[in-house]
Amino acid sequence: MVNRVLLETELDRPVHVQAGDVLLAGNLGRPRQSQGVVLFAHGSGSSRHSPRNRFVAQVLREAGFATLLLDLLTSQEEALDAHTAHLRFDINLLAERLVGATDWLGQNRDTADLPVGYFGASTGAAAALVATAERPEVVSAVVSRGGRPDLAGSALELVQAPTLLIVGGADGPVIGLNEKSLQRLGAPHKWLSIVPGASHLLEEPGTLEEVARLAAEWFTRYLTSAPENARQ
Repeated sequence: MVNRVLLETELDRPVHVQAGDVLLAGNLGRPRQSQGVVLFAHGSGSSRHSPRNRFVAQVLREAGFATLLLDLLTSQEEALDAHTAHLRFDINLLAERLVGATDWLGQNRDTADLPVGYFGASTGAAAALVATAERPEVVSAVVSRGGRPDLAGSALELVQAPTLLIVGGADGPVIGLNEKSLQRLGAPHKWLSIVPGASHLLEEPGTLEEVARLAAEWFTRYLTSAPENARQ
């Protein structure tokens, strides 16, 4: 899938994030010179070990962004969800965990000085948009990969952070859902980028590299600005 070597930064380390009444496992990586931090919201049945999101995170770190890859479910919840598949679609629960993790970033000494962005995949994209609507003064930019922004419901109109939706060109049904969600987004800066020939999981050669490039460009443009400036 991806031939690029995934190098760990010196400050890439496991962390435990308090989000409400649960402790979530994550990996925090911060280059020495960071211009923002990107919190990853994984999709259905995925985790912080997702090779796709780890690849994107590495590209973002090379571009000068800290990254937090986080499991939004505890190990016990993941075991339950493997059988029922209901927690991965509990958007409100996932968004609540993201909000808790966002607050944690603001209190952590390694990230407290950095503007926050979200990178969401699949159902994680919907959770990221709901969380963005709940923390408009904190979240500066959002990128969705193969996401289901439609599952964010009425929160779409409340999103003010610049939002990029990325979808594979061969992912027909999801393209339609993203097009409709784009129209509902309240963000003054929003864009839908379709990667030619890419399926939902972006497994085709070069497609994930394109996603990472688009994400890095979006965050470089918007995440380095304070939220109020990015919306002007």
